[in-house]
Amino acid sequence: MPKDSGKDQLVVIRVDGLHSHNCERTIQKALAAESGVHEVEVDFNTGQASVLFNRGAVSVKRLMELINGAGYRALSFTQSSNPDAAAH
Repeated sequence: MPKDSGKDQLVVIRVDGLHSHNCERTIQKALAAESGVHEVEVDFNTGQASVLFNRGAVSVKRLMELINGAGYRALSFTQSSNPDAAAH
């Protein structure tokens, strides 16, 4: 985890087109390769990608573009500050 975790945010992005674990891995790989992304979890059962990222290095719009570029459709998102960031 980077030292300046105060800029970290968690976003949950709803994704259309997830059908298998291969879909999860494809999106996870696309997002994890982006500078500023610290952690990615994708679940095809819920159709969601959870991303912990540095909001100073990458935007939610960019994360959604990466999902779309991987062949899926980013539908919407819910964003919040990293609850652990305040404790550091």
